[in-house]
Amino acid sequence: MRVVAFILFALLLSPSPAWMQTRKPASLNELVSYMGADREQLLYAGAKAEARLMWYTSLAGGSYKALITAFETKYPGVRVDVYRAGGADLYIRMTEEYKAGRNLVDTIETTEGNLMFMRDSRLLQPYNSPLLKAYPDDAKEPAGKGLYYWALARESYIGFTYNKNLLPAAAVPKNFDGLLHPDLKGKMGLPLGGASSSRAIGAMIKAKGEEFVKKLKEQQIKLYSLDAPALVNVIASGEIAASPAIFQSHTWLAASKGAPVEWLPMDLVANNVGSAAIALKPPHPYGAVLMADFLLSPDGQKVLEKFHYGSATKEQPFKRWRPEHGLTTEKYEKEVEYWEKLVKQIGSK
Repeated sequence: MRVVAFILFALLLSPSPAWMQTRKPASLNELVSYMGADREQLLYAGAKAEARLMWYTSLAGGSYKALITAFETKYPGVRVDVYRAGGADLYIRMTEEYKAGRNLVDTIETTEGNLMFMRDSRLLQPYNSPLLKAYPDDAKEPAGKGLYYWALARESYIGFTYNKNLLPAAAVPKNFDGLLHPDLKGKMGLPLGGASSSRAIGAMIKAKGEEFVKKLKEQQIKLYSLDAPALVNVIASGEIAASPAIFQSHTWLAASKGAPVEWLPMDLVANNVGSAAIALKPPHPYGAVLMADFLLSPDGQKVLEKFHYGSATKEQPFKRWRPEHGLTTEKYEKEVEYWEKLVKQIGSK
C-alpha cells in the first residue's frame, strides 16, 4: 500500500502531458496549441456552434471547391465561405481589413512568399497541431514557443515540359546543361505571367551559376505574356517544342486530356508551395483551427493529390528547392526582382 500511495503522490506532484491536456482551452492562445486526444472532437463541436468559417485561398481551378466539399462532408453543420484571389491580393485585402478593424478571415492557404508578408505585418496567429508531427522541420515556419506560423499544405514542382512529337530523344535534356543542346535553339519558351520562370532561373543560378543562365540567350528563347498553364497549351499545339519553367501538375493535367506533353525534373526543382495558416483574431476560432488541420490532414492531402499537387510529407525522386525558404522578406524581394530581370535578358518576344 505504501508503494501505491507513493506512486499516486508522485503523479500528483509531476503531472504528465496527458493529465495536463484534460484542461479544455479557455482562450484563443490555448485553443491553437491544444494537443489533447479529443482535439478534433473539440474543434468540430466548437465549429458546429459557430456554424461557418471564412477561408481565403489562392488555390485555383477545382481544387479549392473539392476541398470545401470534402470538409463540409466530413464536418456537417460547418459551412465554408471562401474568397479566392492571388496571394498578393489576399495580403492587400487582409491588410486593409485589419486597418479598418474588420476581422473577417479565419484560415488562409496561399504561397509562402505572401505568407512572409502577412507574418511580418502581424496578420497571422501562430499555432500547433498533432498533424504537424508528420511534416519535416523545414516544412513548418517556426514562431517560437513550440508554435508555427504556417505549414506546407501543397507543393508544385517546376521543370522541363516538352512536346513528345517534336523533340528527338537526343535533344530531351536530362539536366540544365541539356538546355544548351543545338536542337533546342529557337524552340523553347518562357511564360511571363506568374512566378514559374523567375523561380526556374533562380534554380539554375543555384545549381549552375549566373554565367550558365546568361548562355541561354544563345538559345533564342521566346517570351510569352501568358502564365505557365497557358504555355503548356502552346507547347501541345506545336508552336514551340518546350519550356524549362512549367509545373508538373499542369503538364500532367494536359497529358491526362490527351496532350502530347511530358514533364521532366532538372538538377534542382524549384518548388512553389502553398501553406495553411490561421488569421490573427479569427472570428470563428474553432472553425479556423479545424480548417487548418483539415488542409494538413491525410484527408485534405488526398484531395490535393487528386489535382496533382505534391505533399511535403512524401519523398520525391528529385531535389526540391524553395526559393523563399530561409530568406528575409526584403532579401526574397530582391532575388525575385533580379531573376525576373534575367528572364527578360535571355529571352525575346
